[in-house]
Amino acid sequence: MDKQTRYKSAILTRLEELGLRARHIEEDLGVPKPRDFSDQAIDIEDDEVLEGLGHAAEAEIATLRQALERIRTGTYGICLKCEKPISGTRLTAVPTALLCKDCAGAGPH
Repeated sequence: MDKQTRYKSAILTRLEELGLRARHIEEDLGVPKPRDFSDQAIDIEDDEVLEGLGHAAEAEIATLRQALERIRTGTYGICLKCEKPISGTRLTAVPTALLCKDCAGAGPH
């Protein structure tokens, strides 16, 4: 299996995991609240945490889909800033990386 196929497979696996997590969050958020006010307060706090996790999952899903699009167009693994290849080590650690290690560490100018 070539590197692009491995990265694509890892991205698709992560998308599947996040999809499952998002569905569980949706299901948990859809559970009716208890009638007891103190229990309701706890459930509301729990829902806020779940909503935050849901938003984080949605953001990661969007980033993963963008990486898949870069694979499709042939621009995956190319630094957006310096246009040099992003190392395999970096892509293995961060499959959605847009910048090479040097450009990511340089920060904004």
